[in-house]
Order: sequence, then C-alpha cells, then structure tokens
Amino acid sequence: MSAPLLDARIVVERGTFRLDVPLTVAAGEVVALLGPNGAGKTTALRALAGLQPLSAGHVTLDGTDLDRPDRRSWTPTERRPIGVVFQDYLLFPHLTARDNVAFGPRRHGADRRTARRVADEWLTRVGLTAYATRRPRQLSGGQAQRVALARALAVAPALLLLDEPLAALDARTRLDTRAELQRHLDAHAGATVLVTHDPLDALVLADRLVIVEGGRVVQEGDAATVTARPRTDYVARLVGLNLHRGHADGHTVRVADGLVLAVAEKLDGDAFVAFRPAAVALHPGRPDGSPRNTWPATVVGVQRHGDNMRVQLDGPIGVAADVTPAAVAQLRLAPGQAVWAAVKAAETHAYPAT
Repeated sequence: MSAPLLDARIVVERGTFRLDVPLTVAAGEVVALLGPNGAGKTTALRALAGLQPLSAGHVTLDGTDLDRPDRRSWTPTERRPIGVVFQDYLLFPHLTARDNVAFGPRRHGADRRTARRVADEWLTRVGLTAYATRRPRQLSGGQAQRVALARALAVAPALLLLDEPLAALDARTRLDTRAELQRHLDAHAGATVLVTHDPLDALVLADRLVIVEGGRVVQEGDAATVTARPRTDYVARLVGLNLHRGHADGHTVRVADGLVLAVAEKLDGDAFVAFRPAAVALHPGRPDGSPRNTWPATVVGVQRHGDNMRVQLDGPIGVAADVTPAAVAQLRLAPGQAVWAAVKAAETHAYPAT
C-alpha cells in the first residue's frame, strides 16, 4: 500500500483545550471531519493550512514536513501547496471573478497573462465564463462558492481544505452546488479534507469520515461502517439512530437499572444497542402481545420531522420516536404525557462496545 499523501498528527494546545488528531489522506481521497461545536475541527483545518502552529505532532505533505515542532520546522501558509475554501469564501471584494481566481497562480510566480488564462480555464470548468468580470457583490452565494473553489484549485494543490463550503447557501442552491462540488472533488488528484456539520454533505462528498469530539477522534471509517455502528451519542444523532450502551448476556442487553432489552444478536460483555426512531411504537398503556421490549416513558417534546412527528421521550432511557401526525392526535401527545414505548427485538441492532 502506498504512503498517504497527507500524514499528520495535529496537536494544538490552547488554554485547557487540547486537540490531538491523527490524520492520513491518500491522493484522490476526500476525508470529512465531523463533530459537535467546539470539537476542534476548524482548529485542525487551520493547523493544516499553516494558520495555527502545532504544539506537537507533525504535518507532512507528499513527503515534505510542513510543520514539525520537534525539529523547529514550519512552512508559512503562502508557501504550502494547498488550496483553501473558507465558509464565507473570503473573495477579494475589489477584484473580478477572473482576478480572484488568477490571484493564486500569480502568487505562485505565473505572469499576468498565464494567470488569467488559467483563471479563464477554471471559470469555464465551474460554469462561470459569463461572470468573469463581475465582482463578488454581483454574484449569488452559489456563484461565489464556485469562484472560491476555482481559486483554490487553480494552483493545482496537493491538499485541498474545505471549511463548511456549503453552509452559507440556501437549501436549493446547496443541493445543486453539492452535486457540482462532488464532480470537481472526483477529478481532484490531490488529498482533500472537508470540515462540515452536515451529515449529508459528508456522506455524499467524502470517502471516509473522521468523527472528532473533545479534541479526539472517537470513530472513523467509511460511511457504511460509521452509520451501521455508531459509537457515541453524537454519531448516533448524526445518522438518525437511538443508541444505548449496556452489558450483554446472550440475547439481552441491560441498558439501565430495571430495563433489559431483548436483541436479535447474541453477545456477551459491553455492548451497544441501536434502533431507528421509526421502530419505537407508543401506546397509552402497557401493550400486550408481541413486543418484548416495553418501558414507561414521559413525553418531553414533539416536533415535525419530515412527514412524521418526532417525539422525544424520557424514562429509564431517553429515546426519540417517529410517529404519524394521526398518532400524535390520537394519543394526545404533549410534554408531560405518560406513555409506554415498545421496540421489537428484530428492530434492534446490537454490537460490541470494545
């Protein structure tokens, strides 16, 4: 297996916060950094860009050390072979779209004519030839995002960094721009690191997900692996699952005092149990019959979720249940309402926690 194009251990200490994230990215690979606010994602991206010096660790790109504190080696941002697309794009307001894109090649030593030719080629690739002479204030959000991407890619970067590149767009523009961005990332020969809060952006654009919480990597893998076996509450919410940790004994998992869930898998030891909100049925009283997993719960919130209603429940375990609007009306669900929750064993997925 060939060496990764990006090989980094990003260690940054700021006050009481310590970020320590190992990260490797192969040529042509897109890796998404996900995590809650304050997890350290943007700090990691800034460290890769050279905007935040490392406290320890290293950033090595294509065999060259860009930041290595133990060897007193540090390369300034402008000399790193990277392209960056910031959340707010940060286009130069006084320059046209063409000159914004040409800025990178000029900075890397190209003459004005060559830089403008490269800029025109990239504006054609992103479908903005007709907007070459417009300034940023004359562009829509989606157009500005494409200019920022063209500017980042015009220097043929070994590493492309994307910081919430779609966050400033409305829902429809985001859909179209995401598809456009995916096409350009597929064609990018270098390594790409994407920071995003949006699980859909990550699932569509990235080859691999790295989940960061509290400055540490808590889970990583391809989308199928991460979504099938979440290992933290954040990841479970990200992929839309209820997740509980407990102790397994055969086909049961004790997840709380007094609550033992029957599960389809046979396990022993520490285990996770995951199930979809749609698998949770609600009843006005204790149900009879087939569901083996039942427990009393209290409604703490009801809100619309797509075509259904999402009901947040408290009790031995906190769960989310997706039910129809008709069920909400029939059961008169409202905060403080007492109900019974039920999940069939066949609807659960249990797996080792270690």
